[in-house]
Amino acid sequence: MKNIIIIGARGYEANYGGWETFVTNLIKNYNDKNIFFHVPELTNIKNLNKTIKSKNGVSCLQVYSPKVGFVTMFIYAIKALKYMKKYIKDNNLKDVTIYVLGCRVGPFYRFLIHPLKKQGIKIYLNPDGLEWTREKWSWWIKQCFKISEYCMLKHSDKVICDSKAIKEYVDKRYKKFKKETYFIPYGAYLNQKMCKTDIVKEMFKKYQISENNYYLIVGRFVPENNYELIINEFMSSHTKKDLVIISNVSENKFYKELKDKTKFDTDKRIKFIGSVYDEKSLLYFRDNAYAYIHGHSAGGTNPSLLEALANTKVNILFNAVYNVEVGMTSCLYFSKQKGDLKKQIEKVEEFLPKTIEKYKNLAITRIKNEYTWKIIVDKYKNIW
Repeated sequence: MKNIIIIGARGYEANYGGWETFVTNLIKNYNDKNIFFHVPELTNIKNLNKTIKSKNGVSCLQVYSPKVGFVTMFIYAIKALKYMKKYIKDNNLKDVTIYVLGCRVGPFYRFLIHPLKKQGIKIYLNPDGLEWTREKWSWWIKQCFKISEYCMLKHSDKVICDSKAIKEYVDKRYKKFKKETYFIPYGAYLNQKMCKTDIVKEMFKKYQISENNYYLIVGRFVPENNYELIINEFMSSHTKKDLVIISNVSENKFYKELKDKTKFDTDKRIKFIGSVYDEKSLLYFRDNAYAYIHGHSAGGTNPSLLEALANTKVNILFNAVYNVEVGMTSCLYFSKQKGDLKKQIEKVEEFLPKTIEKYKNLAITRIKNEYTWKIIVDKYKNIW
């Protein structure tokens, strides 16, 4: 029996974001009785610390971390790694590989994994996107992420990148480490059954949304996802359709700045509807959108982009290398140049049904050839 411990997501079957979606779907599609998965989970409840829960055959160790902003995940990752030696011993785990998601731990990493390596445990790392490039961080925090990236890449046994561009970056920048690096992206599902859930019915009614009459955005509410650019361009376009934004919006500093700069509250087409974590509801939103707009400019292969290609008819992506390597000729692209996205929106407005069908088929082919969960799982099996 081989044991895989995945550290870095908030948990298994957790409603949050990219890592959590990845971990849940990877495990659900693995289908190998000789592999046992362990996923430490973040809890903000002290008395649950070090409690082990079983979820569909996955062992989930509860790791307590107080809510202290972005530092929460830093503390959580350190505590999870720190406890692994005892956890492995107490549960008599043999043939163990630890897969660490994200470069958060920094200089502590070497000392945390040293006792594990002495036990013959392999440590693999997924560096995620280049965290230090994200606009939301201050200069000092960016430098901390650069140091963390350096330390963690140096001391991991193997590196798994979810984007070809990230792999090329690691191979070039850290050539002296002579690491084995692999490209394995996230996966997506095809031919999912769709239904209009109660959540969808309620939201469609509340925000006056109608099928095939809206452009869709699904993504975290952060500056590097180009919300200001997209909203300004959309507001300047002549489309009568809505812009539906599914995101973890909170009325924070970024929200207030965005509101002041764009005056989106004066345009009835712009509709922030909050987060939607129910998979069937998200599928309905994607499948019934006129087009999807993807503004991510940082990170690697994005799960929400793959899900859009698998389900949305037409996809308009920000022209970043990570997005182009996924979408290729199946998508339209826009840059930061004023009027560029507006032009693409108005171009899509004039598409004939056969043109829409063409783009939909091209996108589905991309997923089918490169990004199904079977393809992704087989790649992991080859490494593990």
